[in-house]
Amino acid sequence: MEDPESGAPGQDPEGTPAEGRPEPAEVSEDGAPGAEAAPVPPGVAEALEAEDGGPESSEVPVLDLSRLGLHTLPPELLGPAERRRALRRLLLPYNRLPALPPAVGALRDLRLLDVSGNALSLLGPELLGLPHLRTLLAKNNRLHEGSLPKELGRLQRLEVLNLSGNRFTCIPGALLQLRGLRSLSLGGNRLKSIPAEIEALSSLEFLYLGGNFIASIPPELANLAHLSYLVLCDNKIQSVPPQLAQVHSLRSLSLHNNLLTYLPREILSLVHLQELSLRGNPLVVRFVRDLIYAPPSLLELAGRTIKSRNIPYVPCDLPDNLLHYLNLASKCPNPKCAGVYFDSCVRQIKFVDFCGKYRLPLMHYLCSPECSSPCSNSSTSQSESDSEDEASMAARRMQKVLLG
Repeated sequence: MEDPESGAPGQDPEGTPAEGRPEPAEVSEDGAPGAEAAPVPPGVAEALEAEDGGPESSEVPVLDLSRLGLHTLPPELLGPAERRRALRRLLLPYNRLPALPPAVGALRDLRLLDVSGNALSLLGPELLGLPHLRTLLAKNNRLHEGSLPKELGRLQRLEVLNLSGNRFTCIPGALLQLRGLRSLSLGGNRLKSIPAEIEALSSLEFLYLGGNFIASIPPELANLAHLSYLVLCDNKIQSVPPQLAQVHSLRSLSLHNNLLTYLPREILSLVHLQELSLRGNPLVVRFVRDLIYAPPSLLELAGRTIKSRNIPYVPCDLPDNLLHYLNLASKCPNPKCAGVYFDSCVRQIKFVDFCGKYRLPLMHYLCSPECSSPCSNSSTSQSESDSEDEASMAARRMQKVLLG
């Protein structure tokens, strides 16, 4: 998918690169709302003349009123009724609007509304009067989770929503009603988590949540079957759920400047991934063996024996809780080992080549410390002769790749 507003992958919908994106500037505090009958500011008349192609034209598909210092939007600026009916794109960025002007709610056929860089703290019911709206850009304002109308889900044609650079501490439930949304940007806010209910945005292809305080990625994110671009950079994420590998449509994954120390080995199944950014994470640069190993309990030893030796049993032989436990057995990934494990396993980090270009630190789960890591033969031979030189070489390779 190309970015809906900029046409470039890996970017915020306003064309800002996904990596190194500057912190959104706060809207200036100066300029209180003006009087309702505010005079036409200098430059507005010229803007109207330029948009309608001359005084005799009755069709105004685009009206650009940006950077005019507007405190309100007098209806006369929108022209006569026939002009309003033809209006498709209204650009009001970088003014001084404290709220969505009531006149906007009468533009029934509006397709794009840009109110970025104002002083908005509320998107009121006027927004619900735009049933054909497809793109709403409201970044760099003062919006928070209580600023959106509860019936926002009525905008079923909305496809692109940019709320970056605001004051959201959580993703509002009203926003999760937008089932047709394809692009969502909430970068540079104060989000601390991603709700599991985000899976309701089943049409989502582009998700930008960089520059927040997010600590974890919910497994439910894997249910977004059309997701192609995922930007979670500049957060506090410590691990990636293995379920994320189920998003086979994923082409770009930005995780730089987080707290990652490893990736799940399932990440290798993302065969369509073209961009991977991991720079600025405390990723390990050498193998770590036997990180944690708690001796198996008597229950686990009995379960391992039953499973590894294929001892037959039928449901009537065992209580339901033991039947459920036996069904939780995981096969050791080492091809030379026929063992299984339940709760007790060895966690081991291993570097694996990815697409011939990357060496990624992946987490492996083994049934015992004696079980060697199940990478390719070349990887196994490397692990046997691991040294400081190998660690330095791995660091240099990763330096090239994990920089994204």
